[in-house]
Amino acid sequence: MTTDTLPLPTLAATGRVALVVHGGAWDIPDEEWDAHRAGVRVALAAGWEVLAAGGPAREAVCRAVQLLEDDPTFDAGRGSTLNRQGEIELDAALAIGEGAQIGAVAAIRTVAHPILAARAVLEGSEHVLLVGAGAERFAREAGLPEVDPASLLVERERRRWAALRQRPEYSTRQPFEPGGLDRPRGTVGAVARDRAGRLAAATSTGGTPGKLPGRVGDSAIPGAGTAAEEGCGAVSCTGWGEGILRVSLARRVLEGLEAGLLPPAAAGRALARLGELTGGRAGLICLDAAGRIGLAHTTPRMAWASRTEDGLPEVVPP
Repeated sequence: MTTDTLPLPTLAATGRVALVVHGGAWDIPDEEWDAHRAGVRVALAAGWEVLAAGGPAREAVCRAVQLLEDDPTFDAGRGSTLNRQGEIELDAALAIGEGAQIGAVAAIRTVAHPILAARAVLEGSEHVLLVGAGAERFAREAGLPEVDPASLLVERERRRWAALRQRPEYSTRQPFEPGGLDRPRGTVGAVARDRAGRLAAATSTGGTPGKLPGRVGDSAIPGAGTAAEEGCGAVSCTGWGEGILRVSLARRVLEGLEAGLLPPAAAGRALARLGELTGGRAGLICLDAAGRIGLAHTTPRMAWASRTEDGLPEVVPP
């Protein structure tokens, strides 16, 4: 396991403004590493602009994730992987600490920014999760433009889909293993604490290459891939979704924070348990209620970037 640990300063009772973004955890090859680093830096800058102006954590994480959804480097929005039938199906969730609220969408195809559809569910409905055609209809009624799914398709993913059709032995778990041949790109996410102490987490994904139509991964499921709880913390996960779902990975991180663990320890313990129970590999970013950061991954690499207001530098893995 790799735990990317940042300095943990002594904080005032009010905590600090903080933002972390990620662009997926897998065996990112050297030739694609610079694009991943650049993408998370751009997203970090967009989210930080919101926080620096005194804006809310939910707006900061949505802004950061929107930029990542637009970047075809990642498996979210434009550039998403294709399911077994050659279709794009997108999942996303937005969680905020107040009242442990969350809005999510799954298996949608006609929205360029699924995180905004998830936000619409959170802010404009009495529900937590909408899927498929119903979620798409709700997004249109909320004012989000409808797009042709073909506009989200990139040639890289069309070629991958064609290659996977020739491999009957293929498993959707394989891309997250070391040396995985299928290059899944990465689920994206962000966690933030704003000046008022509010917490938020956002996650967006195109899912696993070659998944069955209708498959929903961890990103849209409360407590699995995305979670935030007032007075506790915020978490966004990435990796092999079936394993993350089985252990409710984000919830395990929050439980560690509730028990008094610092964020790096809570992240590491949750991932260790994932490995013990399922053999799955994943990564995650998290914040505690004071704005301290935790990052860990059991994949060879995870793309991430972070920033705080107290003089600690922006950090991106080398």
